[in-house]
Amino acid sequence: MENLKETYQKSAQDNNANDISHYKLMTIGIVVGLVGVMLRFAGTWEFIDMVSNIIFVIGIVISVKAVLDVLK
Repeated sequence: MENLKETYQKSAQDNNANDISHYKLMTIGIVVGLVGVMLRFAGTWEFIDMVSNIIFVIGIVISVKAVLDVLK
């Protein structure tokens, strides 16, 4: 019974997944990624594909970092 009590207290203290900052970072990453996708269809500039891909990858990196922080 003592081990069960220690496990319960440990899980209550390590409740990091519900931190709002992770979900704010995830939202920012999704918005940046969507901006990158929308830029592909927005203009006729010759380097728009390269710029939109870079912005999209930045959004992916931000989102993956947020997900890994939640899983930590």
